[in-house]
Amino acid sequence: MSVPKEATDRLISIQYEVAGWKRFFAISAAILTGMFIISTVGFAGPEVIHNAAHDVRHVLSFPCH
Repeated sequence: MSVPKEATDRLISIQYEVAGWKRFFAISAAILTGMFIISTVGFAGPEVIHNAAHDVRHVLSFPCH
């Protein structure tokens, strides 16, 4: 028993569409998480959190001065 070519072509195109959305979601989530961490911790008020973020920025070569 063989599967019609149209059915397999449609299944492959659906798989690529899903993979595209997963990739887009993963990249978007990573960017938003990074922006949240840098903006929240980097500009935090308490001295200890600010100093820790400052040290991390120096380790990552992130310009901070």
